[in-house]
Amino acid sequence: MTVTQAPVVPFNRRRYLRVVGYFARTFAQFIWWEIILRRLLGRRFVNRSASQRWQQMARRYRALAVDQGGVLIKLGQFLSARVDVLPAEFTAELAGLQDEVPAETLADIQAVVEAEFGRPVDQVFAWFAPQPEAAASLAQVHRARLPGGDPVVVKVQRPGIETLVETDLRAIRTAARWLKRYKPVRRRVDLDRLYDEFSRTTRCELDFVAEGHNAEHFAQDFAADPGIRIPRVYWETTTRRVLTMQNVAAIKIGDHKAIKAAGIDPAQVAQRLFGTYLQQVFVHNFVHADPHPGNLFVEPLEPAQGRPRPFILTFVDFGMVGVVPERARKHLRDFLVGFATRDTPRMVRAYQGAGLLLPGTDLARLAEVQTELFERYWGITMRQAQEIMLDQWHNLAREYRDLLYEMPFQIPTDLLFVGRAIAILSGMAIALDPDFDPWQAVAPFAEQLAKEELGSDWRSWLSEAGQIVRVLLSLPGQADRFYTQAAQGKLAVRASLAPDAMHSLHRVEVAVNRLAAAAVFAALLLAAVAVYVTQGMGVVAYVLLGLAGVALLVMLTRR
Repeated sequence: MTVTQAPVVPFNRRRYLRVVGYFARTFAQFIWWEIILRRLLGRRFVNRSASQRWQQMARRYRALAVDQGGVLIKLGQFLSARVDVLPAEFTAELAGLQDEVPAETLADIQAVVEAEFGRPVDQVFAWFAPQPEAAASLAQVHRARLPGGDPVVVKVQRPGIETLVETDLRAIRTAARWLKRYKPVRRRVDLDRLYDEFSRTTRCELDFVAEGHNAEHFAQDFAADPGIRIPRVYWETTTRRVLTMQNVAAIKIGDHKAIKAAGIDPAQVAQRLFGTYLQQVFVHNFVHADPHPGNLFVEPLEPAQGRPRPFILTFVDFGMVGVVPERARKHLRDFLVGFATRDTPRMVRAYQGAGLLLPGTDLARLAEVQTELFERYWGITMRQAQEIMLDQWHNLAREYRDLLYEMPFQIPTDLLFVGRAIAILSGMAIALDPDFDPWQAVAPFAEQLAKEELGSDWRSWLSEAGQIVRVLLSLPGQADRFYTQAAQGKLAVRASLAPDAMHSLHRVEVAVNRLAAAAVFAALLLAAVAVYVTQGMGVVAYVLLGLAGVALLVMLTRR
């Protein structure tokens, strides 16, 4: 992927220094606690206050993002999906971060519209609402009416937003360069590609023409589904900084009381929402990546006697989209079919093929824990999952602590926004219906995918059959080699420790090394003190102190 080049725009140095200052303080705190104190006082001491520290760190970022707006809010929403990298306390604090910034004045917004069209606002729109419907970090939305009478909503970029975006992106790039020096993060995330993807997506959100084309792409994908609505784009009053779309406002999907008051079953809303995203991810490969409650509406239709009231699910705001890359599509479909059929080996192969596992992951151990999860929790609803005693989860965590210690999962950069959308979607579905059963929701869809695979993908089946034949033909030769080696006494058996034992052994080794370094440090320090007491601070004392300092450095850095 090529790096997106930033356009030439003014740079706000004061804002840059403030954002970089936050990152510098945060990194310094992390180094002090997670590297220095962890090695001096031990993991148990540091972990006692870890949850509180991560929450405080996230709250400071949230306060900075709300105060400064711009890309910082987008970054907070972006980070809230990185559950594979960041602690749950941090992502949970940022999960609810929305565009909590004050609105621009009407005069400033109208100035942008007039600059885009070269004429007064009242010559572009027959009516333009003075109060915004929504104020976001990059733009704000006003209701309006076209000269022909069509009710519309107009999305207008904030004045000077390009400067804020490029300033924030430069600060984030600086922080990413610092973070690359930390090996555990560098091992799990390609920060250069991650920054490139984030900056590209953010800059794309400033191009409202591209957003209009995204909306039309979604409308084409769901043209045959009467239960889904995508608003129409009015191209004659759309530019790169102003987007005019059909006004489709209805009940916000997060307003559960209003949904119930309208006679609509929230469980059906959850089912349709979930099914729509299954279509986006596994069929269309084009995903609405920002499904927060302000971007989804539920429109009641005429009630049917004796049945829950029908409705239309409406999507708006198509600035942030995710495209499932060609290389991952087959593997994601395999994962879904494996999930629905409880085919653990197929799921593990799909994880690996889609790039969701770190190199060197213990695949057999992962398959084992996946099978255990199916046996314990298959078919339970989300409410039942929340009611399961914590000690059951703790027992499972203790049993597979070696796998949890490794944290083998990663989210590839090109699947990041798809993963973010699914994470938000899960929370919305559970909020609508606490008894939502994802197992039952996935099964019919996966069965359909499997039927299509059986009917159309005959080449892959032929290839697999050929592979089986080749294995069968090779068995006699392998058996002959085995018995020949056995007769000659040349058979060798290789054994390895279980992953949990390997981790324990590694921790013991590290502790012994540090203890040895500490003993050397103490001996050198005592020798330096003895020389100082008997002979004064001479060359020998200085040399001994220097060697003691080297031993201390080795003790702190030995892993």
